[in-house]
Amino acid sequence: MSRPAVLFGGPSPEHDVSILTGLQAARALGDAHAIYWEKGGDLAFYAVEPTLEGSDFVDGRPPKAQRLKLDVGGGPGGFSTEGRRAKALDVACVVNCCHGGPGEDGTLQAALDLAGLRYTGPSVASAALGMDKLAFAAAVTAAGLPHLPCTAAKPEASRPPFDGPYIVKPRFGGSSIGIEVFESWDDVVAYVGSPQPTLRAGGAVVEPYVKGADDLEVAIRRHPELQLSELSRPLKTEGAIYDYRKKYVPGEGMAAAERELPAQLPAAMADAARDAARQLADVAMVRGVARLDFLVADDALYVNEINTVPGSLAKHLWEASGLPFAQLLRDMVAEATAGPGRAFPTQGADGSILRSAAAIASKLG
Repeated sequence: MSRPAVLFGGPSPEHDVSILTGLQAARALGDAHAIYWEKGGDLAFYAVEPTLEGSDFVDGRPPKAQRLKLDVGGGPGGFSTEGRRAKALDVACVVNCCHGGPGEDGTLQAALDLAGLRYTGPSVASAALGMDKLAFAAAVTAAGLPHLPCTAAKPEASRPPFDGPYIVKPRFGGSSIGIEVFESWDDVVAYVGSPQPTLRAGGAVVEPYVKGADDLEVAIRRHPELQLSELSRPLKTEGAIYDYRKKYVPGEGMAAAERELPAQLPAAMADAARDAARQLADVAMVRGVARLDFLVADDALYVNEINTVPGSLAKHLWEASGLPFAQLLRDMVAEATAGPGRAFPTQGADGSILRSAAAIASKLG
């Protein structure tokens, strides 16, 4: 019988948080395969027991993990065991719990599409848009929604059309890793021109740093209908950035981070945040669950970033809104398995151009 396969881990700075999300999801679903994606070495996949704890993965894959391979373009299922008695896993769909890196930027999604596997969460296009801070800022602005000025930060770039202090972020990466604040533009230029591991994938973006701004977040889903969670205001030290440690270190995923939930906001600002989230559900092609983050500065509200595979799948936001985590996951599986899978049309590739083409050698001169 087909079962969902919860996939977690992967080569990303958010590998550890992904493990916690995946184990939470596997427990909540109750009858699911659990697949661990190794972070180092050959980046292999392993079948593991869904009842394991996070501590079992401190040193990498746990004992008795069974090596799997992902057959791209193979038979149904895609994942199978290795060896002479190889057996395909009967996978109804993949529940993607891989935060950051190739699990959230479209790489994994493309591989699953080629393997013919259904999966939860963003498509290739929506994952790529959500991971690219510069492209997402442009999409927000084109939709007529407020976003702080955002430009590419390069060593040779001229000073942007806004004054410091400046906040510098990896263009491609999670929402809270590798973020730095600088008072002067010269310091920005020196930073982005120096060897920075978090900037290797595509450089950095720079925005005005609004000191004292508050964060605001809301979860979005479009199945079985468009729905928003309660608004939440993460609590932080005055003036500090809501960074990776504040989000994740206190406990399991984002569930244990301190927050005001529901957020106490003026009605007009709360309405504006919800309206922006509804618009961006379509603009960002939300699929599965996404978390939209805002910045609140005085009376101004700015869209900040979208997280297409959020920590704990935004479990804390949905449960505060009356939606149990198990039901959220069942709905995500239903969305992933509804309708036809992704097809790659070949209309027009009927050989007529090849038949009428001259010899290749004649085209090389």
